[in-house]
Amino acid sequence: MSKHTSMLGAAGVISIAVITGGCASSVERPDRELQSAESAIQQAVSSDAREFEPVLLNQAQNRVADAEEMINREQYLQASRLLEKAAVDAQLAGARSETAKARQAVDEVNRNIESLRKRIDESQ
Repeated sequence: MSKHTSMLGAAGVISIAVITGGCASSVERPDRELQSAESAIQQAVSSDAREFEPVLLNQAQNRVADAEEMINREQYLQASRLLEKAAVDAQLAGARSETAKARQAVDEVNRNIESLRKRIDESQ
């Protein structure tokens, strides 16, 4: 009976190891997520995020760097999650930058309108 129990225990340990190993190997290297995050960062930079949202842009870049280290350690799941956060941060930085630029343009138009109104009032 103890031989049988011992074999059952060993079989259980082996099956757990196989299942765990199978789960770990099913997570793929997050190359698409890395490319997506890097692309989002480039778009944010193109939107002048360095000027308008430098903290958020730096956060995205730091997350990509941390994720690359995780990829090197084959921590693909954690890296994938971090890359998704980096992409969102970069997209937000880009959107906020575009918003800030639009606000500046609106302010400039409003100043021009006010200047024209003053000229009209002075000429009357």
